[in-house]
Amino acid sequence: MSEADGIVRLRQPIGVEYSWSAGPNATSHLSGLMNGKLIGKRCPSCTLVYFPPRNGVCPKCAAILAEDVEVGPKGTISTFCVVNVPFLGQKVKIPYVAAQIVLDGADISMQHLIQECEADEVRIGMRVEPVWKDRSEWGPTLESIAHFRPTGEPDAALGSKAGES
Repeated sequence: MSEADGIVRLRQPIGVEYSWSAGPNATSHLSGLMNGKLIGKRCPSCTLVYFPPRNGVCPKCAAILAEDVEVGPKGTISTFCVVNVPFLGQKVKIPYVAAQIVLDGADISMQHLIQECEADEVRIGMRVEPVWKDRSEWGPTLESIAHFRPTGEPDAALGSKAGES
């Protein structure tokens, strides 16, 4: 404690404990990740499948997302970025690729790392598959997937639904 200029200052570390509930729409998605499954939600109105599920409501038509849908595990790269800038706490060797991946059966993309190939080999349309961490490390998070890697399948045609060429 110090009293500079008549002002009392006290430095005290604090912590906040809280409980968080995933809610009914995210629970099946997070439970799926703990079991090695990729679970999205289908809109009952427009039938779009969202992975990961978005806030329980379809952003296109505002209907409440309902049906659980298992998607993937394979997908198609819809866009990507080669990262060459290091940052504090970085665990991935640069250059690395962050990609938007549309999983088979899903209608929106998710972001994840692409590894097990050189950054200059990654391309839009490339078919990829998840590489899961050891099962002992799985939790209710997309971090249960270490990264995605190329499948060796032919590229998907641009504009095609995921999984179709």
